[in-house]
Amino acid sequence: MSVPMEIEVERLDAMRRAGEDHVLLDVREPWETDLVSVEGSLPIPMRMLPGHVAELPRDKPVVVMCHHGGRSAQVMMWLREQGFDQATNLSGGIDAWARRIDPDMRTY
Repeated sequence: MSVPMEIEVERLDAMRRAGEDHVLLDVREPWETDLVSVEGSLPIPMRMLPGHVAELPRDKPVVVMCHHGGRSAQVMMWLREQGFDQATNLSGGIDAWARRIDPDMRTY
């Protein structure tokens, strides 16, 4: 099964609701994840990821998230270069999640 390079927040929401096995990798900085985060996400700041890549599964989708989708797109490409064929970028990041999925979530 080919995993798309990018998914919309509605697709991630459907995956989570259906119990589809995945990891939501949050590559924002600690001050950002302290403000707001998606429950169950794995926080590893972008700059620290090379030292923690072994913590990520290669056998299931890794959805990469940041604030708006720029950093996570870079990380997704890097992960794919490292052999994580199921890495995908969350389009719009946590901002889109808050605006379209969880309107009670804080935005910044």
